[in-house]
Order: sequence, then structure tokens, then C-alpha cells
Amino acid sequence: MSVDQRFDAWQTAKNDLRGTQAMSDIDELQGRILAAMERASRGLEKLAVTKEDGPDLSQELEDERLANAQLTERVKTLKQRLDTETGDVQAKLDAAQAQLAQAADAQSRMAKLDVELQRVRRANAKLSEACAALRAANQEGVGDPHLINKAMLAELDALRAARAADIAETDAILSALTPLVAAAQENA
Repeated sequence: MSVDQRFDAWQTAKNDLRGTQAMSDIDELQGRILAAMERASRGLEKLAVTKEDGPDLSQELEDERLANAQLTERVKTLKQRLDTETGDVQAKLDAAQAQLAQAADAQSRMAKLDVELQRVRRANAKLSEACAALRAANQEGVGDPHLINKAMLAELDALRAARAADIAETDAILSALTPLVAAAQENA
């Protein structure tokens, strides 16, 4: 036999072995599949028997459902209470912020009143100086029209400053009384 013939014979033998081996592999796999199906069938039979023999869990399931419903209702109640309390706290916060704003407004009005009072003091000081100069001129018997005009202007400035101070004082008093009156009306 030649090398080519030997090679062809070897290929043929090899292919024959493969076909036989493939068939035995299929038989082996079929056997394994049947064994697995048998085991699965026995497992299902055991489950059916266990379920029939096992305790009835329907009552426990119903108890758990009832407990779950009660807990859900309790959570809902707690959420409503939290929402109510949050609303109350927000209302108190808003009221506190309003009071703070009123206090800031009152402080601003008091500062304005202080400025106006300082203006009254300056105007009164000018008026006092003008009056003293006018008295001195009258004692000497000299009626200086310039001094009279200066005194009249100082007096007008003093009156304007006093009026502005009165307005600022009235605003400060009103801003202090407004929250008290509102609170008294709410309580009445």
C-alpha cells in the first residue's frame, strides 16, 4: 500500500469511529435526560405529598394580610398627624416671622423718631440763640429786622421739627399698638 492509500484508510477508520462515538454520545445524553426527567417527576410527587401533608398556611397568610392592613392604616394616620403638625409649625413660623417684621418696623420707626427728636433739639437750640440775640437787641433799643427774621425762621423750623417728631412718635405708638389690638380682637 502506498502512503496515499494508507492515509485514505486512516481517514475512513477515523470517520467510522466518529460516527460510532457520536451515536454513543447521543445515547448517553438521552439516558441522562431521561434520568433527569425521572428525578424531576419524583420531586414533583414529593412536593404534592408534602403540600397535602404540610400545615395549612392560609390562616397565617390571612393574619399577615390583616397585620399589613393595620400597619398601612397606622402609617396613613401617622402621616396625617405629621402633615397637621407640620402645618401648625408652619403657621407658628409664619406668625413669628410676622412679629419679627413688625418688630423691625417698630425699630425703624423708633430710629426715625430719634432722628426727628434730634432735629427738634437742634431747632430749639437755634431758636434759643435767636431769642437771646433778639432780647439783647431789644435791651439796647435796636430792633434789628434781620434778627427778627432769623428768630421767626428758627421758630418755624422748631415748629416743623416738633410736628415731624409728633408724627414719628405717633407712628411708633401705632406700630406698637397694632399687634396688641389684633391679638385682643383674635382673643375676643
